[in-house]
Amino acid sequence: MGLLGVAGYGGYNLYTGVTGGDTTAAHDGPVTGDEARRTAREFLDAWADGNDMLAAGLTNDAESAIGALSGYRDDGHVKRVTATPGTARGTTVPFTIKAQVVFGKARSSWTYTSRLTVVRGRTTKKPLVDWRPSVLHPELGANESVRTDLADNPPVRVLDRDGEELRQGRYPSLDPVLIALRARYGADAGGTARVEVSAVKPDGTAGATLHVVTKGTPGTLRTTLDAGTQQRAEKAVATRDGASVVALKPSTGEILAVANSDQAEFNAALQGQTAPGSTFKIVTAATLLEAGRVSPSRPVPCPKTAAYAQGMMFHNVEDSENPAATFAQDFAASCNTAFVSLAGAVPDGALAQEARTVFGLGLNWRVGVTTFDGEVPNGSGDDKAAAMIGQGTVQMNPLTIASVAATARTGTFKQPVLVPRSVDHREIATSDRSLSPATVSQLKAMMRLTATSGTAARAMSGLTGDIGAKTGSAEIDGQPKTNAWFTAYRNDVAAAAVVTGGGHGGDAAGPVVRAVLKAG
Repeated sequence: MGLLGVAGYGGYNLYTGVTGGDTTAAHDGPVTGDEARRTAREFLDAWADGNDMLAAGLTNDAESAIGALSGYRDDGHVKRVTATPGTARGTTVPFTIKAQVVFGKARSSWTYTSRLTVVRGRTTKKPLVDWRPSVLHPELGANESVRTDLADNPPVRVLDRDGEELRQGRYPSLDPVLIALRARYGADAGGTARVEVSAVKPDGTAGATLHVVTKGTPGTLRTTLDAGTQQRAEKAVATRDGASVVALKPSTGEILAVANSDQAEFNAALQGQTAPGSTFKIVTAATLLEAGRVSPSRPVPCPKTAAYAQGMMFHNVEDSENPAATFAQDFAASCNTAFVSLAGAVPDGALAQEARTVFGLGLNWRVGVTTFDGEVPNGSGDDKAAAMIGQGTVQMNPLTIASVAATARTGTFKQPVLVPRSVDHREIATSDRSLSPATVSQLKAMMRLTATSGTAARAMSGLTGDIGAKTGSAEIDGQPKTNAWFTAYRNDVAAAAVVTGGGHGGDAAGPVVRAVLKAG
């Protein structure tokens, strides 16, 4: 109703109504210096007194002025104003504003200078302040207003597991992760947000910062990352284009390092979705072993080619063969045809069930940042045969494959986490069951064979302790060279890497994983 009254009565009646119409006589001609000083003084006094109606009536656009003045106090959270005019220059009068801004518990004194110009009212012939938003503050543009609010999420110092700060720029491929962590956990990290007075554009978006009420105080977020492991991972991926690696602790699922050679917002190590090739044979082997369809010592020939149910023909890398191979040797040599020949021993959907109920894949992991948690389809026919060797529509990334290797080592899936659950008490995914002790023993023996005398032997050479590994080369449509995959564990560290277009897993991705495990 107040704004309607201003518009309805008009500038002249409002002015005369609140001033009595007797401070300055209406007349034609230029505004005098005395009129300018007197009008400026009355306007500034009314503004400082909080009499927005009176102040607006002393302008040539009362409707706009009263909205801006009231918004200055309400949206700007200005509780007290002192206005001091300076020396007029003609009809322009500079002035200094000292304001008190109160936003919640945040308080700040705000001092700045501005100016106003007095003009002759076209209808009233009275001296009036030529209204524009810059009267309130010199940095306000046309139709802009003032607002005090939280500028952003509270600042956050992200720490590694030992309390060392993970500074942006020091670990280049970790920067997108740090940004995501600060955005997600600002409120949980115990910091206070920056509060600022800003200009508000006509579309409601924030414009220039006019005053900082409080800078905010940083909170601290301790992650599971390990600065030393992260540093080794950064150096390892920097040697190859299209390389990504993840390292974690099998005993807890805690992520130790995440690195990508391609510096992009999309984090291929955590969010990638691509065929993992023969590294997925860890899941396939576990499925077969648990079902009693094979044992490590059982003969399973490795021919040059094989097909399932007269379907698509599969081959080995470089068309290798070993007619006298055992299942353990097939695994260590990464024989595709031997695994395809066993597709009939696996019911439709069994691989997907094993992947989900034992290895925890696709269970909507809540890691602390956005991840893709794996996908294994319930395929049949050629789709099932392809899935046996990690091809077709099986989709993974270094995070999920590192987790697969970790589960193989301990026998129990531990959902990978980058932010401890104690920070936000989020629900963590759990698998339905663990691998049987017999299966764990057999699987680890085959992965150790692969690491010591199989396709992973060169990359794992010289690494001591409890070790196991699996290589992979994944064919991608339209890509001349296969993606190179490698996953391994050493004691309580598991890691997985992919190198896009890298070719053989042991040659391209193996050195990346080795570098991460070397000091593990």
